[in-house]
Amino acid sequence: MAYQTFRQEYLQVPPVTRAYTTACVLTTAAVQLELITPFQLYFNPELIFKHFQVWRLITNYLFFGPVGFNFLFNMIFLYRYCRMLEEGSFRGRTADFVFMFLFGGLLMTLFGLFVNLVFLGQAFTIMLVYVWSRRNPYVRMNFFGLLIFQAPFLPWVLMGFSLLLGNSIIVDLLGIAVGHVYFFLEDVFPNQPGGGRLLRTPSVLKAIFDTPEDDPNYNPLPEERPGGFAWGEGQRLGG
Repeated sequence: MAYQTFRQEYLQVPPVTRAYTTACVLTTAAVQLELITPFQLYFNPELIFKHFQVWRLITNYLFFGPVGFNFLFNMIFLYRYCRMLEEGSFRGRTADFVFMFLFGGLLMTLFGLFVNLVFLGQAFTIMLVYVWSRRNPYVRMNFFGLLIFQAPFLPWVLMGFSLLLGNSIIVDLLGIAVGHVYFFLEDVFPNQPGGGRLLRTPSVLKAIFDTPEDDPNYNPLPEERPGGFAWGEGQRLGG
């Protein structure tokens, strides 16, 4: 019974969120079981381009460190905001969501060539948080019951929290920068006088990932509560 309930809940998670979070958990489990080591996963341009260890372009986004507070914190935020985006503004647009993943990952990798970062998963999470927060500017956030603020401030609050924990804020700044580039090109520039859409999802991705909606009258979950978590919980102003 418990297995069937878990399986049903797991299959209800939208596909991109399900695939990415599962890959992160399995990668961490493999490291914990010593089947692989972080040295086989981290971002190293020399090993990638000179020794053709191209898997590092992907695996550096899948490892968030050993199981502990930092891992759980990152996984909860990754799952929550990735799912909110996929069920919210990207609902019925899986190809566009995958393209955002590819664009963000490519841009982050290019930046990674110039900064000393070996794992980019946390920066990728901040990117997702940033895009969600800018698309939901009137959502009021409650961070651990200590701070109340509107959604656009969430990435900066997370950066401050990282600073308090003694972590480098370069990771957070990278995620914010890449998230802002995507948000500007996708949401801001097309609406400017003389602007236009510079980011266009390739037709091959649309052919693979996009399918017609089964129910055009489906009412999506409120973006502020699809994951059922209280951390970073939001409420719309006046709601």
